[in-house]
Amino acid sequence: MARITGSYPDDLDLLIEGTVEAGVFGGKSDALREFVREYFEDHENERIAAAVALYERERVTLGDAARLAAVDRWTMRDILRDHDVELRLGLVDEEDATYEVEAAAELEFSEESMNGEKSHTK
Repeated sequence: MARITGSYPDDLDLLIEGTVEAGVFGGKSDALREFVREYFEDHENERIAAAVALYERERVTLGDAARLAAVDRWTMRDILRDHDVELRLGLVDEEDATYEVEAAAELEFSEESMNGEKSHTK
């Protein structure tokens, strides 16, 4: 887990302390994590912009960018293309290969999609 040091107005600090004292959160860190998580849940465009920027700067893989943007890989690929970001193809390292194998294992295929017959999801 990453650590961040920052400054914010005294009034916000008091409100955060108040939520902790009221038992809403277990501590300031819990409160700040929740605030940031809720922000990104409520601001899809900002979440996607962050994922695009990180991918473009080669800080994350396509799979990581998709996870951060809360979309599937195919949608993330289309988003990157819409932002004129060149796709990096291939596996980066062993961890990336493991992630790809795990993601592939979670895919579900229907028999209809495989041979045009009635659908039976595995």
